[in-house]
Amino acid sequence: MAEVLVYVDHVDGAVRKPTLELLTLARRIGEPVAVALGGGAADTAATLAEHGTVKVLTHDATEYAEYLVVPKVDALQAAYERVSPAAVLVPSSAEGKEIAARLALRIGSGIITDAVDLEAGDEGPVATQSVFAASFVTKSRVSKGTPVITVKPNSAAVEAAPVAGTVEALAVSFSEKATGTKITGRTARESTGRPELTEAAIVLSGGRGVGGAENFALIETLADSLGAAVGASRAAVDAGWYPHTNQVGQTGKSVSPQLYIASGISGAIQHRAGMQTSKTIVAINKDAEAPIFDLVDYGVVGDLFEVVPQLTEEIMARKG
Repeated sequence: MAEVLVYVDHVDGAVRKPTLELLTLARRIGEPVAVALGGGAADTAATLAEHGTVKVLTHDATEYAEYLVVPKVDALQAAYERVSPAAVLVPSSAEGKEIAARLALRIGSGIITDAVDLEAGDEGPVATQSVFAASFVTKSRVSKGTPVITVKPNSAAVEAAPVAGTVEALAVSFSEKATGTKITGRTARESTGRPELTEAAIVLSGGRGVGGAENFALIETLADSLGAAVGASRAAVDAGWYPHTNQVGQTGKSVSPQLYIASGISGAIQHRAGMQTSKTIVAINKDAEAPIFDLVDYGVVGDLFEVVPQLTEEIMARKG
């Protein structure tokens, strides 16, 4: 069976959920071979083997922590030349898409970004994408070279498939450009105790209807009762009510959770582009004619200041 190269997104050896989703998709088209780089790379092996990885290629060097992107591209290219895979899969983060694009250019291959599904085809892997602000679904395949595909988080279920995986050292020679952009400082993100927005299974977002920064406490309380992440529309972010890092939409982050709850959001195309691939969508809005209701699976016509507290109360009662 052909091998499929999977780039591992991890933090000090803790494998992030989007990588485990990639392994589920990789097994549809071949045998996953993972590439883990940087500090803690070897510590990823056990988790990766539990999810079907037959081989883990590891390499650690200070360049991965001190310089941006290019050292990782050098390493992934080295892995590609060693394995000759049927495809290369990368998590669809901002960094992941840059790594994938640079790799595709180097190896002379086509690239597909932000795939939401992947299946085997007679002429290579076929990727499903949600395009034009999620108005259309397309199926595509790369017609030149080895497909390089980035996949959005929450596109596949994480499935355990234990194997006796092996760990091998990867030889990497860094290019001259590897040290071209140096990281001069880092600031730790303040933890909210909530899941990462793009990876969360449940996302609650507030919009203009929330009315002010102080009222986002309603959204946060409901989110905490569900173990959810908190997002915001562009209108709420532009008004200074919530951080830009939590913006969902075409100019913010794209999310695809199992459940998306929009409170006080009208449903402008800019916002829909960032959340329309969510599996189940619920809207709370007092305007029965709001465009968001054309999209949702369930709609509540009502004042969010009444509906959200009642919903939180009911959830807590059932949990308690």
